[in-house]
Amino acid sequence: MLDDRERLSRQKSDPAIIRLHRALSRLQSVVTVMHSGAHPDDEQSGMVAYLRFGRGMRVVITCSTRGEGGQNILGAERQGALGALRTREMEQAARELDCDIHWVGHGPEDRIHDFGFSKNGEETLDRWGEYLLIDRMVRAYRREKPDIVIPTFLDVPGQHGHHRAMTLAAERAIALAADPIYDCGGLAPWKVAKFYLPAWSGASDAYDDEIAPPPVTVSINAPRDDAITGVSYDEIGQWSRAFHHSQGMGQWLYCPKSQWDLHLSTGEKETDINDHLPATLADIAALETCPNEIQALLVSVQTAINRAIAAFPDRDAIKPFLLRAYGGLTKVLAILPVDFAASHGHRLTRKKQEIAIALFETLHFKLDSSIDNPFLFPGGNTKIDIRFSSSSNLKNIQISLVTTGGITSKLQDEKPGHLQFSVSTNAETPVGSVYPRLFHAGQGNGPVYVQISATCDGQVIERQLDLPETVQVVPAYEGCWSEDAIIAPLGKPARRWTMVLDHNVPAAELAFKTPEGWQAKAVNHGKIDIIAPADLKAGLYDILPVRDDLPLVTKSVIDYPHVSKLVYHRRQPLRILALDLELPENVCIGYVGGGADNVGNWMRRMGLDVTDLGREDLAGDLSKFDTLVIGIFAFGMRSDLRDSHAQLHDYVRKGGHLLTLYHRPKDNWDENHTPPAMLKIGAPSLRWRVTDPNAPVRMLLPHHPLFNGPNKIGVDDWKGWDKERGLYFAASWDDAYQPLIAVSDSGEKPLTGGLVSAEIGAGRHTHTSLVLHHQLDKCVPGAFRLLANLVQGQRHINKAC
Repeated sequence: MLDDRERLSRQKSDPAIIRLHRALSRLQSVVTVMHSGAHPDDEQSGMVAYLRFGRGMRVVITCSTRGEGGQNILGAERQGALGALRTREMEQAARELDCDIHWVGHGPEDRIHDFGFSKNGEETLDRWGEYLLIDRMVRAYRREKPDIVIPTFLDVPGQHGHHRAMTLAAERAIALAADPIYDCGGLAPWKVAKFYLPAWSGASDAYDDEIAPPPVTVSINAPRDDAITGVSYDEIGQWSRAFHHSQGMGQWLYCPKSQWDLHLSTGEKETDINDHLPATLADIAALETCPNEIQALLVSVQTAINRAIAAFPDRDAIKPFLLRAYGGLTKVLAILPVDFAASHGHRLTRKKQEIAIALFETLHFKLDSSIDNPFLFPGGNTKIDIRFSSSSNLKNIQISLVTTGGITSKLQDEKPGHLQFSVSTNAETPVGSVYPRLFHAGQGNGPVYVQISATCDGQVIERQLDLPETVQVVPAYEGCWSEDAIIAPLGKPARRWTMVLDHNVPAAELAFKTPEGWQAKAVNHGKIDIIAPADLKAGLYDILPVRDDLPLVTKSVIDYPHVSKLVYHRRQPLRILALDLELPENVCIGYVGGGADNVGNWMRRMGLDVTDLGREDLAGDLSKFDTLVIGIFAFGMRSDLRDSHAQLHDYVRKGGHLLTLYHRPKDNWDENHTPPAMLKIGAPSLRWRVTDPNAPVRMLLPHHPLFNGPNKIGVDDWKGWDKERGLYFAASWDDAYQPLIAVSDSGEKPLTGGLVSAEIGAGRHTHTSLVLHHQLDKCVPGAFRLLANLVQGQRHINKAC
């Protein structure tokens, strides 16, 4: 439930004068633009802001994945949980731009998902299924009816394969969308009028387009700043991008863009992207195919809209013009011929809805709602309070809740300006998905939203509103292991562990699914004895708590200030990784994490002596630690670490071993000051990463002590890796560093900066760009064996030498 400070913050950031201006700006155009990309945050936000607010166009962002394969600078959410967070971030970003979202991928379990970085568009199409992706794009075109399609990136070498695949699919789907023979669930054919490619390079610190962008055929120009806010549209785009907080988006722009160049697929030069399109209701009226009896009505409606826009901000002056336009469109829709409706009915229907939204803004209508608990169990219920008022002559105000997905609502109490609803589920109500398929700005979204109807000067006007918090149906029965994994070295005698399971299931109803030969027994107070077979062999084993043969789930609350709270739920078995693992003896490790990995926990699970270091520790005596491990992104996320360069360098020179995990150049990694000796991280990252997790690894110095003790690293340790080998490989380094491995994607030059190590003074600095943190999360045996070697103290390494 939102607290008072959150409500005040939302109210402050949503002034009525801006809402009215935005509502009127929608009425300028009948054009729909679809902007297609692969991940949340791919959108060209400044351009979208101008098309929507400066030109009044409807913009639909089409996104193929939920971004679950990306990075997260905020916290520990990974994979499915990260996809849920980034889905919600995309919704908030879309609200800021008042645009819609059509999700092509349906979540991490869908074939079309974010499987990690790819360098090839056709390869991505193979993994996603080219037919599946194109079919879903066809459905998107037929449902959303875009006049214009603009992919976010070019299909060129050096660009992310996901981006390339979406650009390919966006173009290939156009012909099928218009083909009446192609059937997709009864959706009527739709012809996309224009397909544009970006005429700008997508090169960045991550990508490096090898081919120059196509020639400019038309430019989108924003000649002046946004009238109501006084800032540029590119800056408004950054307001939106700031909601992609998990990806570090949102920048202060010193030189905002005001022009976006495009290339029309036909190569034809244009003066404006509206060329040859009916851009207004008056343009529709001027079409030869427009029936005579409709032409005059549409011209009248357009005139009323123009006068309403010109009357801003005088609400009383705006209202009669909007009522005239609303009534005129009501008459048009009542007599619209079927054939003409097929081409333009959606434009007229949407414009009527948009006029209604603007009307409510002129009528001083206020609505506030609160919900006792937005998270419902199957069979649970909650209460929603709605308070409303209007100082205008609105009559017959009716407010109801629209519910879907097995949720029901009932009006419990009604007082002037105050309604209370009971919202309920039953035992068969399905658990709600955290991956919605559609999002419509300015309309109702989610399984529960508000429907408003009222009469104004004899005309019934309606609109929908989102609740301030999204209702979500979550599983009733849950079980969460205090530790979700056990690392079981085969050389140690332990074959029995007592683990804690926090659960809400009666003990008599709790059971466990175990591998053959394993036992799991509830002891008391949530403690569970896990007993391995005497002849335990290497492998990964799952212990899954169940009730009535159904797995319990772990529910994680994702709660950040920039998104509304949600619950992500998943099956969480207890994993036991049995492996051949030796640890360095008597090594004391200090871990400096940035919150973006679980490496500190994994080292403790391995049985290592690990201390998490804070600001005071970094400023204190570091010599008591044999090894310091710096987590991914940590130099970018911790100011105390950035302030400790001198101490870290001194620590190394005096005999300490510093192990740094992968960093990006933007993580405040200064090649001459951050590491103890010069080490430059390669950019753009596409040129300095290996995306094939099975790419052969050649050990350049197989006799190096980091490969030979306490574990002998061999070919098997590079097997079974997930997602990729590594990224942000070092590009160049001081002569003191020795490159230890060479690895590359097929057909590419081997990269040698994935694991380098240098003796510096009496100590050592080792840097790795391998994604060890991800392999640990996936319980890849070789990652644990390699990490155990990398955290050796310099005294152990000297002894081995």
